[in-house]
Amino acid sequence: MSKPKVYITRKIDASYLESYQDQLDIRMWEKEEESVPRETLYKEVADATALFAVLSDSIDEDLLSKAPNLKVVANMAVGYDNIDLEACKKHHVTVTNTPDVLSETTADLGFSLIMSTARRIVEAEEWVKQDKWQSWAPFFFAGTDIYGKTLGIVGMGRIGEGIAKRASGFDMNIQYHNRSRKKDAEERLNAKYVSFDELLKTSDFIVTVVPHTQETDKLFNQAAFEKMKSSAIFINISRGKVVDEEALVNALKTGEIQAAGLDVFEEEPIRADHPLVGLNNTVCIPHIGSASVETRTKMVELCMDNILAVVSGKEAITPVS
Repeated sequence: MSKPKVYITRKIDASYLESYQDQLDIRMWEKEEESVPRETLYKEVADATALFAVLSDSIDEDLLSKAPNLKVVANMAVGYDNIDLEACKKHHVTVTNTPDVLSETTADLGFSLIMSTARRIVEAEEWVKQDKWQSWAPFFFAGTDIYGKTLGIVGMGRIGEGIAKRASGFDMNIQYHNRSRKKDAEERLNAKYVSFDELLKTSDFIVTVVPHTQETDKLFNQAAFEKMKSSAIFINISRGKVVDEEALVNALKTGEIQAAGLDVFEEEPIRADHPLVGLNNTVCIPHIGSASVETRTKMVELCMDNILAVVSGKEAITPVS
């Protein structure tokens, strides 16, 4: 009897997949720096039982109609806005994601962006690399203190809580806005629930950790940036589309806010000529929130374990639908 075929849309070192090869026929796109072409994906899913996907892969009706044997799509991410859940339901395809295993790593990254923007780390490093460091002055690359400042977290899920835990070590005043209050988090993290408007007006650092939905689309727009302090630093580690990038560029150029640290963008990947990249008061990194070897290994394993469960007739471990 032939083994169920799994197609992986990105190159993953074979060592991470060895334990699954006895039970699954594993195929993958072999080019490290390129996305799988759509036509290749159509061909591969034609006889696939499972698809191992990433956020940049659009899993829609068009693709599903070409995959009559498909039982499961395992998305290597917490978010799944790249997947048409209704179409998957129609085609009886289970969708899974990788929650929990990346929360602490992404919180590390979020706090790293707070530190690098506040202390102008990237800007200062470039100064050295360009051989511009000729002297020193009292306010040479003077940044902003983090210790004791007010942190506003928009979206108090596991990642938001992780950032709050890190902020407590800096004796920050922690406030948050969420769809619903989380009194247990307030008690554990000494966090204060505030309205979205109050958070915007009173926070020194604002970190967004919300999913992209109809309600959060361009949540951070011109009106939101106008409400922030001129000294505020904005951090986005959620989804690019929760921000109106044109409004953000304008806010950074005009001094409505002080700086921004961004791991995600409206359209990815961005190019070097993107308006945000050319700003000295912005740190732009390529969507690497969960990118530690340990965490990415856990994410691969969870995707493969979900696939193995579904193709074996069992319940998925972390189902989305």
